[in-house]
Amino acid sequence: MTDSALSLLGLALRGNNLAVGEEPVADACKARRAVLVVTAADAAQNSLDRARRWAESGGAAHTPVPWDKETLGYALGRGSCAMAALTDRGLAGVLAEKLVRADVGLRPSLEPLLHENKNGRAQRPAAPET
Repeated sequence: MTDSALSLLGLALRGNNLAVGEEPVADACKARRAVLVVTAADAAQNSLDRARRWAESGGAAHTPVPWDKETLGYALGRGSCAMAALTDRGLAGVLAEKLVRADVGLRPSLEPLLHENKNGRAQRPAAPET
């Protein structure tokens, strides 16, 4: 999970679908472009609080990720990174699935992203087999 999820974030960055750092994350949330805000496992409490507040005000989901600032930053071509915001709904949904597979405790905060298709529409549950 770790390598593929980090690679997904790198892909999002290259595709201009990831805001990295406090100012870009705040801007993405204020513009309501952010879909999912992630924070590093060792981010300072002040950073966590700001990220949570920005996500909430921008209608985005927020979740911590299992990587420290150095690991997250390295994957994104930086020295360190405390927070980032995915702005693509499809990529956010895929990352949410990967994170929930690794830690089912994240499901409540990521639930809205788990039930959307790549067009941003809610998916209907599969019909039971008869």
